[in-house]
Amino acid sequence: MTSIEKCDVVIVGAGAAGLMAAIWAGKTHPERSIVVVDGAKKIGAKILVAGGGRCNVTHHHVDPKRYAGSSKSAISKVLRRFDVPETTQFFRQQGVVLKREETGKLFPTTDSAKDVLDALLKAAKEANVHIYNPRRVETIDRTSTGFLVGGPWGHVQCEQLVLATGGKSLPKSGSDGKGFEFAQSFGHEVTRTFPALVPLTLPKDDLIRQLSGITLPTTLRLHSSTGKHIIEFTNSTLCAHFGLSGPSVLDISRYYLDLKSTDPGAYLSINWLPDTVKEDLDIDLQKLGHRSVRRYLQNCNLAERLVKMLFTFCELEFDILGDQLQRPQRRRLVQATTEMRLDISGNRGYTFAEVTAGGVPLSELFLEKMESRCCPGLFLCGEICDVDGPIGGFNFQWAWASGYVVGTSLQ
Repeated sequence: MTSIEKCDVVIVGAGAAGLMAAIWAGKTHPERSIVVVDGAKKIGAKILVAGGGRCNVTHHHVDPKRYAGSSKSAISKVLRRFDVPETTQFFRQQGVVLKREETGKLFPTTDSAKDVLDALLKAAKEANVHIYNPRRVETIDRTSTGFLVGGPWGHVQCEQLVLATGGKSLPKSGSDGKGFEFAQSFGHEVTRTFPALVPLTLPKDDLIRQLSGITLPTTLRLHSSTGKHIIEFTNSTLCAHFGLSGPSVLDISRYYLDLKSTDPGAYLSINWLPDTVKEDLDIDLQKLGHRSVRRYLQNCNLAERLVKMLFTFCELEFDILGDQLQRPQRRRLVQATTEMRLDISGNRGYTFAEVTAGGVPLSELFLEKMESRCCPGLFLCGEICDVDGPIGGFNFQWAWASGYVVGTSLQ
């Protein structure tokens, strides 16, 4: 890298968005010199761990309404520029064929995240992109002709600069929030950042923590301090030694943490029987007669350990029968089963978060290029932007689309 003193474009960050921007910059303007610098020892760590090592490349139906952060219309404008069919075609051309699973997620047919990363690195090489790592960027200065990017490894001068640094999630991959500082130094606002798609913790004495290892479908609901229903997610939930995880928990986590910052009394509730409303459960319990309440709940596909937890929570005898349930006991059991209030103590932080909520608002970018309105020649893409989606490939699709827009806009 020390031999390179000047190039046309420097892209800071070799993650999904940065690599896509580099590939399309090279494809669009093969005569331009494109340099990517990344501070990580191993390129593409987030890609390699995504989807349990299989890499959930995208989702068959990416709806802009399912994203949070910047306005839905702004997010939609970018996503339309490089949609799911174009993403699928792009990877197919790189030798990675995608398959759709029942959940709508698209994975490589080989179930190998390494194949996805290798394809991106190969495409970048074919586009004459030069990638240097570990080359952590410590300073970026504006010059009369562009930018001066520097670090312990030296300096490189460029005309155009792309910030594809990611956010703060999975910091061991190199995403430590430095990109936000760079964006702010060029006049950008950075909205409040916090972990998203993150497991939630419960107090040490919480009964749910004793259910570690149990996975089941549930409905999680977010309520304001007044009890107003804000949003809900129904999906698989994992009871863990620290609290709760799984798709439903990850998806609702950003909304919970966001609301909690302005409404301290906001809370989550869980319905252990997502297809059952409390009124129906109450009626069923009244009809049990001289039959076992425990057996009834287990027949509803609740694990025995979970049923025991509910009985302990409600202070019920484990062998109680339907006609022995007093009205207050029955109502407490119904409430605990269909709308148990969760005593969330915190979250597992950026180390376990799949994405960062918050970042540079899209209103501060020219969306047709993803170019800064504050600093001409500066482009942003990926997680550094105030855009985050649910699990299922949505955040990768944002990376591919925003990276594509940047790459095809560099001149």
